Amino acid sequence: MRMKGILAATGLILLSSTATYATELTILWAEWDPANYLQELVNDYQKETGVTVKVDTVPWPDFQTKAFTEFNSQGSAYDLVVGDSQWLGAASTGGHYVELTDFVKAHNLTETMAPATMKYYSEYPGGSGHYWSVPLEGDAVGWAYRKDWFEDPTEMANFKAKYGRDLAVPKTLKELVDIAEFFNRPDENRYGAAIYSQSSGDALMMGVENFIFAYGGSLGDFATYKVSGLLNSPASVEGLEDYKKLFGFGPPGWGNAFFAEVNTAIAQGQVAMGMNFFAFFPSLLNEATNPQAKNMGFFANPPGPRGDDFAALGGQGISLVSYSQNKDEAMKFLDWLVKDETQKKWAQLGGYTAAAAILKSDEFQNATPYNKAFYETMFKVRDFWALPEYAELLDEGQQGLYDYVVNGNGTAKETLDKLTTTWVDSLKTAGYAAE
Repeated sequence: MRMKGILAATGLILLSSTATYATELTILWAEWDPANYLQELVNDYQKETGVTVKVDTVPWPDFQTKAFTEFNSQGSAYDLVVGDSQWLGAASTGGHYVELTDFVKAHNLTETMAPATMKYYSEYPGGSGHYWSVPLEGDAVGWAYRKDWFEDPTEMANFKAKYGRDLAVPKTLKELVDIAEFFNRPDENRYGAAIYSQSSGDALMMGVENFIFAYGGSLGDFATYKVSGLLNSPASVEGLEDYKKLFGFGPPGWGNAFFAEVNTAIAQGQVAMGMNFFAFFPSLLNEATNPQAKNMGFFANPPGPRGDDFAALGGQGISLVSYSQNKDEAMKFLDWLVKDETQKKWAQLGGYTAAAAILKSDEFQNATPYNKAFYETMFKVRDFWALPEYAELLDEGQQGLYDYVVNGNGTAKETLDKLTTTWVDSLKTAGYAAE
């Protein structure tokens, strides 16, 4: 069943002399700045080839619905889609994506792209060696902070007197929680940290993942579907407890926050630190949108208390839609997209390339105040379940975590025990040998 819909992918990749090429390609993506950067990038392709490439955008809340509505109707409006990593299972087994394994091998992408991006943006099932996308927009969760607050002599002296160490970028998430506690002063309209808390979409899950992963916990074994003892392990419980503690150091009414709310709290001068995807950090350096722009610093998600060093993955890969009527030209476009010079231009425009050599270069890391932290993060990311049933698992996780973190019901152990049971039941219902 998994191979249904591949549509003789090898034949598509090894183009024949009788292949016909389109004069226009359409890419579907969400409505945000990286999509604008992509449109600027692909204008170069038009200059080189005469083929027009249009990036069609949809607001984030409607993006998944739009894409899968089109997929399920086998519509040909889009030739390529920049889809979330969690879509891989549903899109590949549903026959919506063309398999790109031969393309990946031909371009040696498993060697040239950051390993985690190939694993999470492209490969399904995990460890199978089957690939369905090309990493495009690398992204992950990182941190912004107020350098002026951290470097204030009075604050530094008071912090050292209370915690016995220097006030500095945190080396662990435990230190981060301490810093948030120190700066949390509601009577001054000053708060410790702005973190993800929204119950819709994947906001809260993405935030909590940073703590569960870095504390040595896990969402489960994606190869064996074992959840018990992993999701509700002592390490996962400890991570969730500290995430809730950190939530308590956020601004008032902070129970419905995602990327926009975090950046707003920073721009309004309310918080010492803010959790966000790297893709949303550029606006924090824009003085027109952030009065604190000159005071911003950035760092990667710190390790947990036992040295486990991970962060939650965001970002997307670009896939060839199996219902496209322009597959030959779409493959030529992908050939162009993975070229070193194209990836370098992508990074210069503001897109987050997954090309390992570019990420490791001094030129990239010194280009912005957050690029070095991004580079550090993209080699330690972990992701959510990419199964076809991911949406159900995500919704169950969001609701369970929200009840504890935001509503304050139960304990972290009770929350993860309950979610473990729920996930195991859902996976078994879907036909997996879960435990």
